[in-house]
Amino acid sequence: MLNRKTLMFTLFTTLFAASLLAGNTPLKHLNDLDGDWHLRVMDGKEVRKARAILDFHSKSMLLEGFDGCNRLSGKIQRTSNDRFFSKVTSTRMACRQNIHRYVSRGLKTAIKEGFTITKSKRYGVEGITLKSKHHDLFFKRMGH
Repeated sequence: MLNRKTLMFTLFTTLFAASLLAGNTPLKHLNDLDGDWHLRVMDGKEVRKARAILDFHSKSMLLEGFDGCNRLSGKIQRTSNDRFFSKVTSTRMACRQNIHRYVSRGLKTAIKEGFTITKSKRYGVEGITLKSKHHDLFFKRMGH
């Protein structure tokens, strides 16, 4: 029985260490995120054509960007050690296509309901995942 416990403990610690190395641990500080991030995938759907962008400013705790239809901005607030949210304000231009409306609603909802951010890799691309209660958004740093 001791061997089984030892094996289970070893398996657990190996999986835990692998998840840390894979970047599955939420970021506690935003200073690594400064700059522009292009939304590539939302809730498993490819959404690059919407051209949504988030721009993090960690020193001033500001979030700016474009949701596919409108410019947005807001003060980033921390709700826990690794969880953030923002009450974003945006312009009120009409969305041109369904993909733009889909991304605009999902992005704003995710930011308002609170999110964690993890470094991640999808489809061979390094980036970040912004995860809220209802949405999973993958971003790639622009210019890289």
